[in-house]
Amino acid sequence: MKQSIQFFVTKRLSLLFFALAVSIVTTGAISQNNGDADSLDPGVRGGPPAAGGPRANLSANYQSMFTAAQLRFQEVDSVSGAIPNETGSGLGPGFNSNSCASCHAQPAIGGSSPAVNPQFSMANLDGATNQLPEFILSNGPVRETRFISNPDGTPDGGVHDLFTIAGRSDAPGCVDPQPDFATAVAQGNAIFRIPTPVFGAGLVEDISDTAILANAAANANIKAQYGITGVPNHSGNDGTITRFGWKAQNKSLLIFAGEAYNVEQGVTNELFPNERDKTTGCQFNGTAEDDTNMTTNETAFAPSAYSSDVVNFAMFARLSAPPTPAPQTAQTQAGAQVFSNIGCALCHTPTINTGAASFVTQESNVPVNAFSDFLVHNMGNGLADHVSQGGATGNQFRTAPLWGVGQRIFFLHDGRTSSLVEAIKAHQSHGSEANAVISNYQNLSRTQKQNLMLFLRSL
Repeated sequence: MKQSIQFFVTKRLSLLFFALAVSIVTTGAISQNNGDADSLDPGVRGGPPAAGGPRANLSANYQSMFTAAQLRFQEVDSVSGAIPNETGSGLGPGFNSNSCASCHAQPAIGGSSPAVNPQFSMANLDGATNQLPEFILSNGPVRETRFISNPDGTPDGGVHDLFTIAGRSDAPGCVDPQPDFATAVAQGNAIFRIPTPVFGAGLVEDISDTAILANAAANANIKAQYGITGVPNHSGNDGTITRFGWKAQNKSLLIFAGEAYNVEQGVTNELFPNERDKTTGCQFNGTAEDDTNMTTNETAFAPSAYSSDVVNFAMFARLSAPPTPAPQTAQTQAGAQVFSNIGCALCHTPTINTGAASFVTQESNVPVNAFSDFLVHNMGNGLADHVSQGGATGNQFRTAPLWGVGQRIFFLHDGRTSSLVEAIKAHQSHGSEANAVISNYQNLSRTQKQNLMLFLRSL
């Protein structure tokens, strides 16, 4: 039985959003710059993970579903599920990792790239004969690789998996070479993406299209002065607003999970039932490799046990609580004011409310404190990846949600930096909608910049 949950807004957030609601000053009305240094970013916030648990006040059934789905999210896949401790099946023929939780791990299961990259030890696991690409580092971000163009010059844009199952003990006879990453990198034809956290994603799914459009229309005059012209990405099928992924290319968490399972682990499923890698001699299972379980011997919560992996993955994301911000201080409150004053909140909207009752919680009009407008914006030549997805062009990206940013290690779509200062400055390049805002940032005093960093690391 579905049960309503109460959404509590802490005193800290109430004060914070009051600060962010004040009027936004125009470009040039910021105090003069007194120096800039990467050391202004204090780094990953310490303490226990501020995310990873279930949403508050779930019914007993949904709490059980979260627990069971979280375990499924941590399942490790092998080719046929016969290797000890790798009991999930369907891995490959091409893959980037063997578990959702290996990539979505920081600061807790469901997050983003961890400090130690699991891909670094994946190349030769179980006898595989892969070479480790030069851009996969033990202390670097988890990455997927896309090629911008095909050899004939036509657009590619698709994911080229890092590894294959060739040589593995559970893939006898498979001969499947890796893509030529070295040449692609040398030619500037390779771009990278890192995992996006799924904490609080069910709330994002519950935001109505109407609310996103109303927020996009708010402060229109000020946005025009700043050159901010973000637009929604849309589903090519039903025309509704899409919101998940680096380019807001996926409509729902179920589609997001199904695509990731097929692309990142090579597991065919009810949403994506066809193998991406059709190399002869490397197909060991029927398709779909993940589907609804008509019978089960599992002792897990029955709705989870009978559901496919991708349904469990989606439910884990839907039922995950949003990140909890740190207690507010005078400095973080001052930083919140700076965030608003220089124009960051024009795109990183602090709060958008959900719409009609969620099918999970039956609750309406819930504040979603994600710090995103869920629109795609032209981020300029400096961040452009030249890959189009849905209606998003090669220069456009979704406004990255900032909740939980205090405990993230890597930033921007390709994980190129661990410094919030560098991530902010990278927003400025030819054609970027953020240029005026970053000019304001550059003119801040050192104290104002420090307070801004402390505010961001408190989220």
